[in-house]
Amino acid sequence: MKAELSAAEARRIGLTAQGFNALSRSGPVTVAALRKTIGQLGLLQIDSVNVLARAHYMPLFSRLGVYDRAMLDALTIARPRRFFEYWGHEASILPVELQPLLRWRMENAYQGKGVWGQLAVYAGAKKEKAAAVLSRIRTGGPVAASDLAGPKAGKGMWAWSESKHILEWLFWAGQIAATHRRNNFERVYDLPERVLPKAILGQVTPHETDAKRQLLSRAAKALGIATADDLRDYYRIPAADARLPIEQLVEEGTLSPVHVQGWPQQAYLYKDARAGRSLQGATLLSPFDPLIWHRPRTERLFGFHYRLEIYTPAHKREYGYYVLPFLLDGVLVARADLKAERNSNTLLVLRLHFEPKAPPHAMESLLNELKLMALWLGLARVTIVSHGVGHQAYTGWTGTYEVL
Repeated sequence: MKAELSAAEARRIGLTAQGFNALSRSGPVTVAALRKTIGQLGLLQIDSVNVLARAHYMPLFSRLGVYDRAMLDALTIARPRRFFEYWGHEASILPVELQPLLRWRMENAYQGKGVWGQLAVYAGAKKEKAAAVLSRIRTGGPVAASDLAGPKAGKGMWAWSESKHILEWLFWAGQIAATHRRNNFERVYDLPERVLPKAILGQVTPHETDAKRQLLSRAAKALGIATADDLRDYYRIPAADARLPIEQLVEEGTLSPVHVQGWPQQAYLYKDARAGRSLQGATLLSPFDPLIWHRPRTERLFGFHYRLEIYTPAHKREYGYYVLPFLLDGVLVARADLKAERNSNTLLVLRLHFEPKAPPHAMESLLNELKLMALWLGLARVTIVSHGVGHQAYTGWTGTYEVL
């Protein structure tokens, strides 16, 4: 590979590494395909927002098409465990072989480092309380926060009870592991030895620098081409800790420094990265998709400024509450504010916005993708409330469209 790449070449490499080369998304999706795609991405981010679909389901739909979400649920808890929950990018589903590479994060948490302030006290002053909960799990078996008595600290989704705080610290510190989630998306915890394979737990803990180097290598494989900031963000490795492992990856030939036209930062090309020949196809992307979750990279790759506006007051939102970018033939050409209105069996398109570079057929392609998403979510119709902004040709598309 040459030492200087165009922005278009870099985008093709990044899309290919992320599984967007020649999107067909037709035919039945197998468990093997799910497993392979998660392995290619290296993780699936979890998020509690459910206005459309849980975040970890979406990247697989975006790459593979319609699949049974129950297959993913079963895959993530099947024995022997191939996947586990932990802090990867954020809360994540990860291949189980990454557990030894994340023990440095667990050890830091055990010492009260790198965790939220309200959890750090259980590494110190309130450690006996955490030990009591751990003892209960050891003798009584799996628990969720709702199984343990105790009032919440206040109102709101982040006003946790002390029991919840303790369980979260124990989980972060690797003292307990998630067995599964209940129907209300609540985690259930047990001892790691009762959840994770013995072969994984028995592995020697790698040196912290070695572990971070391996995580950065996995990030490089998943991204294809990336800056140092892109690489460290993938598994949330502190910036100060990424410099030496990246230098080592360059020395061993896993990464090659390259210049990408228009990128102000140094770029690194993964050794096996390639630029796919075809980027034809259309798909909607979750805000938590690894292709776009690092917003500076999204701007560099696509010239597409994107921010999640969930926590922005409604009157200040530019594009909407839960907005999904639309990828068409390798370019982000539109964004749709979506909501699954399950009572009316409808996928609502609250607002559409199109980029100046959107081609004339973008609206028709987007409507087909919306119908496919509705089908996947088990919804009967798509209703477009707003015809969109940014392209005169897209007026007249408001209305309701039956999926079948």
